[in-house]
Amino acid sequence: MRSLSENARHVLERRYLLRDESGAVVETPEALVRRVARAVAAAEPPAERGAWAERFEARLSALEFLPNSPTLMNAGRPHGQLAACFVLPVDDDLAAIFDALKWAALIHQSGGGTGFSFSRLRPRGDVVKTTHGVASGPVSFMRVYDAATEIIKQGGVRRGANMAVLAADHPDVLEFVDAKRGPGLENFNVSVAAPDALFRAADAGAPWALRHPRTGALVRTLDARTLLDRIALAAWESGEPGLVFLDRVEAANPTPDLGRFEAVNPCGEQPLLPFEACTLGSVNLSRFVRGGAVDWDGLAGCVRDGVRFLDDVLDVNVWPLPQIADVSGRNRKIGLGVMGWADLLVALGIPYDAPEALALAGEVAGFVQREAHAASEALAAVRGAFPGFATSALARAGAAPRRNATVTTIAPTGTLALIAGCSSGVEPLFALAYVRRALGDAELREEHPAVAHALRAAGADAALPAVRGAGRARGIDGVPEAVQRVFATAYDVAPEAHVRMQAAFQRHVDNGVSKTINLPREATVGDVARAYALAFELGCKGITVYRDGSRERQVLTSGATRNGERCPQCDALLVKSGGCLTCTHCGWASCETTE
Repeated sequence: MRSLSENARHVLERRYLLRDESGAVVETPEALVRRVARAVAAAEPPAERGAWAERFEARLSALEFLPNSPTLMNAGRPHGQLAACFVLPVDDDLAAIFDALKWAALIHQSGGGTGFSFSRLRPRGDVVKTTHGVASGPVSFMRVYDAATEIIKQGGVRRGANMAVLAADHPDVLEFVDAKRGPGLENFNVSVAAPDALFRAADAGAPWALRHPRTGALVRTLDARTLLDRIALAAWESGEPGLVFLDRVEAANPTPDLGRFEAVNPCGEQPLLPFEACTLGSVNLSRFVRGGAVDWDGLAGCVRDGVRFLDDVLDVNVWPLPQIADVSGRNRKIGLGVMGWADLLVALGIPYDAPEALALAGEVAGFVQREAHAASEALAAVRGAFPGFATSALARAGAAPRRNATVTTIAPTGTLALIAGCSSGVEPLFALAYVRRALGDAELREEHPAVAHALRAAGADAALPAVRGAGRARGIDGVPEAVQRVFATAYDVAPEAHVRMQAAFQRHVDNGVSKTINLPREATVGDVARAYALAFELGCKGITVYRDGSRERQVLTSGATRNGERCPQCDALLVKSGGCLTCTHCGWASCETTE
């Protein structure tokens, strides 16, 4: 594989490469991509399999395209479950609740993540006629699911990932909003399904009705603005819940004849019907720069190969449940996205938060969308449209037959981007130098490879230690203004610019866009609320915010957050805030004093 970093090799060895019965690694990265390419190309006509296996292997080896993690882990292996995203129904019945938990365990074991809507469950305190007892409510069952997920590791190497969605009009919505302000639910992301009517009511200062999910009867009302403010406060404190704009998501449902959307995958970018799955993959934009410009022809070829690869995955996949095989086979959803967006901007000399970046985002996303749709249409002409096409919204709209009900998605690509040596998804650079907490609490140090070169070219080598220490270039003495502007990091970018970037991509994506609206530590609850309002206004399908330091153990930490020193008691990295060094792991602290 092309120029793998030491950290990429570490992650491949820990998570992806095959091991023997003793646990020893028995596969090289080169053998991995060959295994995956050959397994996926088995969906091709026999006379063409060898050629497509070579073509897929070339894309993977060059780190131009990578599929989701379960495909890298499981392709060519006996269990062969290759999809990443699943949504399971949770009905208001004890047997159904635990059936869903059993199904989730099987999916987690195979490497997938699960989304659930708990909106059908009766509220806490409701009478259960069969037992004459009272219901414990959705959040209590979420905690049961969380405990089970903690025990089951995905494929033995990945922790189970879940998404819980609850309708904004559920009587237990306030308990749900506050569920992650305390301990527990570590294996869940949570999002409120916020309809358009909630925002209209908040703008009008109107009450918001909470209704019984079984009967639709009014349980009580609360002020709509108060609910949105409560969500913003919880997100300010803990990074959750997010919002899913479910009316907007449903408006883009390609198969409403089959059902309505209730939930999304663990990172929120993939709306799915009950018992539906999707396979994802991402094109590495940083590999398609030639002569200071985007290599459009090269990008087009990779997009088309990526669509074919993902469509082949659907045919070779071993689905974990027959219900999932039925729905997924009917709709054949795939999600081709991009990663390396921030690196592309750096290579072109465009600041992430400049108007030119938004314009290019629309151009790139629109181009990828057109090429991906064209590739799916070309496959349909040869292999047939997805079985549900004739009764789909696409057919009613007069669209050309496609092989796949949805084709594009922007996934977060955290681990895939590390393997590919590029920036994650469509995020800005997290930091120019930072620590990533990986599997087994390993701490991987990262530095953007272009920073030192840019400083040397500008005659500012002396500023490199300060940039490394702070994790950023903006505001650092000795760094030329042009370098400061181009190397924008997550907390340099204003929340509004984050949201506008997400919206620029969302306008050209079938499904959703995984994007974290990063907020600095000093951000206010009002900043969170304004980000919500802007995301709704600009047509996003959902939003997730994260205020730096609001979680005890965040995955990425930069010099702007930590000073790199370690706790003398437990050896964890210390957080620097004001004049104090604090260990959020064991509580040790040391503060400077001034006379």
